[in-house]
This record gives sequence, structure tokens and C-alpha cells, in this order.
Amino acid sequence: MQHFTTEQREFFKSGATFDINFRIKQLNLLKKVIKDHEQQLYDAIFSDFKKSEFDTYATELSLVYNDIKDAKRNLKTWAQKERVSANLVNFPARSYILKEPLGVCLVIGAWNYPYLLSLAPVVAALAAGNTVIIKPSELPKATSRVMAEMINQNFDPKVLKVIEGGVPETTKLLEQNFDKIFFTGSTKVGKIVYQAAAKQLTPVTLELGGKSPAFVTASCNIKMTARRMAWAKFLNAGQTCIAPDYVMVDAAVEADFLQALVAEIKRQKFSIENNNYVQIINDDNFERVAKMIDTEKLYHGGNLDAAQRLIEPTVLYNVAFDDAVMQEEIFGPILPVIRYENLDDAISRVRELPKPLSAYIFTASTKMKNKVLQQLSFGGGMVNDAVMHIVNSELPFGGVGMSGIGSYHGKAGFDCFSHKKSIVEKASWFELPLKHGPHSASSLKWIKRLMKFQ
Repeated sequence: MQHFTTEQREFFKSGATFDINFRIKQLNLLKKVIKDHEQQLYDAIFSDFKKSEFDTYATELSLVYNDIKDAKRNLKTWAQKERVSANLVNFPARSYILKEPLGVCLVIGAWNYPYLLSLAPVVAALAAGNTVIIKPSELPKATSRVMAEMINQNFDPKVLKVIEGGVPETTKLLEQNFDKIFFTGSTKVGKIVYQAAAKQLTPVTLELGGKSPAFVTASCNIKMTARRMAWAKFLNAGQTCIAPDYVMVDAAVEADFLQALVAEIKRQKFSIENNNYVQIINDDNFERVAKMIDTEKLYHGGNLDAAQRLIEPTVLYNVAFDDAVMQEEIFGPILPVIRYENLDDAISRVRELPKPLSAYIFTASTKMKNKVLQQLSFGGGMVNDAVMHIVNSELPFGGVGMSGIGSYHGKAGFDCFSHKKSIVEKASWFELPLKHGPHSASSLKWIKRLMKFQ
């Protein structure tokens, strides 16, 4: 592994990646490689956990294509020298910021959206002028294999290289000297990555998770709320880091919401056959999620198929914060519903938990909307919908607190993999006399006056 990082570092030192045209060439190649291997990508992910072509394209490949298009369209603007105002003390001078690539980057992808969460950071890293090593998740084996084949057979390994493997390989990678580590996954593993990076003071971006709440108020459109909630929660069988992890619902509309939610689950007909449902990724995760189903609090669903690793869309009600299902991120097709009488109390209770990656509020009330948005800290979210904020590349995507460090997408992604070098360029025809000694009471008086104008 050291061979690959050394090779990439030497290539980076050549300065080739600083050329905007070189970066665009790599982005074009990445798009072509993905396009040429689309069917293999579809077949691989279906083999791993029965994800359909429709969902693979809609929730993964289309977003990667859009990131590439967005980067190519804006790259020259993002990379150009940024002029800022010069202050009086430095007169005569001009000040500006240069954007430079960080160097050799490691991208560790996640299994739940293996193409998107491995390749979207790569788009940003290449656009910023870096070299990249990708370590895809080993859980979807066929998916990891096809990504390794399509990239390693078409890219110069000095620019972009996929290294497959599990924990041992990841551990060895983290021992190498990188200029940036980008990790997507659980908070537990994120801490391990962070600790490894700290040994060499390597900057990190950590895209993690947490228990993302959704608030359903009495003023919301119940039917539309249920429709959007069902899709957002059960997409990818709940294996989505920004899916609503649980719902806080106003007691006044709880019964109506539950009825509408079940009706919507039935209407959308979540199944592999209908191209809108997938398997749980492996047996361990299947067993972990299945144990969260409290039959005494079962409102809908609960059926299991261990052989197929399938869990029916499941709704739990009368849930309390000390229940087992509320002790960790579910990452599966179980939706706990918690009743509240007062929104302020509900927000206060949620604030006792670690800051989530996302939060959602369904309401027609501006006052209630503002309460959630202003009083609750979270990575990003939506009003009257869920999950779809990720498709807007103009919005930085990332967590806060235990749900992540840093953000990416669009310009935020370019900045994530760039260093902003601050420069003051001074003329030689004048120097402020007050700067140099010997100093006096009079010079102190004048410097105080001067600093007021900064």
C-alpha cells in the first residue's frame, strides 16, 4: 500500500494535477468509465442486496453524473484567485487567496450507497487537483469488485487507485501518510479513523450518522406527510444515513398520521419485485435490526424473512426514549413513533441526544418551523419533506458534533479537498514609518488611531 501512496505523492509533486485541463480530463474519464460499466454496476449491486436499476440510477449514479457536470461547469471559477480587500496597515498592498490541492487523499466509502458515497467525494477530490486512493466498503463484495476493476483498468494508479479489503487493509491504509482522509460510515468507525488521522495530524472529513428526528405537527398536510415519510424512511430498506430515524408526532394527529402512513406503505408496495426495496446488507445487520422490533408496540409490519434478509416496513407506536429501538441508529426499515403534547418539550427531549445528521419538520406553521430550525442543531434537513436535500449540490452536506466533521457537495466539496493560501502582496515604494522602532508615546498614539480604521 505504501507503494501506491508513494507513487501518487511523487506524481503530485510533479505539478501535473494543478492544471485545470488535467482535472477536467480526469472527470471526463470518470464519467466515461461509469457510463461504459453501467450494466456491470447494476448487476453487481443487485447481486449484493437486490437494489434495482431504477434506484441505483436515481439515488446513486445520477447524482455522481450531476456532481461531475457541476464540477466541470464551475471548476475554473472555484479554482481562480480570490481577491479580498486589503487593510490600511498593509498599504500599499493587495490581498488574495490562492486555492491549491491538498495532495494524496484517501476516500473510505460506505456500503449503503456504495457508488455514490465512494465516487462523489472522488469527484470533488479530482476537481480540486488531488490524487486519490479509494477504499470501498467490503460488505457489498460484487460492488467493490466492479468498482476496482473499472477504475484500476482505466485510470493511471498515480492519479486514482482502488484498494479492496476489509479491516486489516483499511488499518494498513490508515497507517500511511495522507494529506486528507474522507470517511463515510458509522460514528463508531469514524472515531477510529479520526484517531488514526490524529497521529499524523491529517485533516479529515467524517460523514457519519445518528438518530435523525422528524417532527409532525398538527398543522401539516397529513396525507402528503405520510407519503413523503414512507418513501424517505423505507427507501433502501431504511439503510440511509439521512432517513428519518424516528418521528415525533403531535398527539392531536397521531391516529390520523399512523393510519395515513400505513395506507401509504401499502400503496407504495415496497418489494424487490416493485424495484423499490432491498435486502438488509448482511446477516449481522439483519439480526441487529430484527431485535429492535418490540411486538408489544407493533402498529404495522414486523414480518421477517431471514433467508432473504428482508424486513417488512415496520411502524412502532407508544415508543419511549428509553426503549431499545431508541438506543442506536436503526439503519433499517423500522419507524418508531413518539407522541408529544407540546413541541417545546419535544425539542428539548431531542436536544438531550447527540446532534443528528438530519432533521425534518412537517408543518404549515412558520412559528413551529422556526422553533425546530433555530433551537435544534443538526447537519441539514428539510421542511415538509425528507432526504431530498442531498440532491441539491448548492447545499453543503455534512454533520455536526457526533454526526460528522466537515461537509462536501458542489463548491463545498471543492473546498473540502483544497487549501486556501492567504497572500498579501506589497509594493516597495512606501513603508509605514510607525511599524519600525524606536517607538514613542506619540507613535503609540498614532498606531491606536490608525487601527480604528481597520
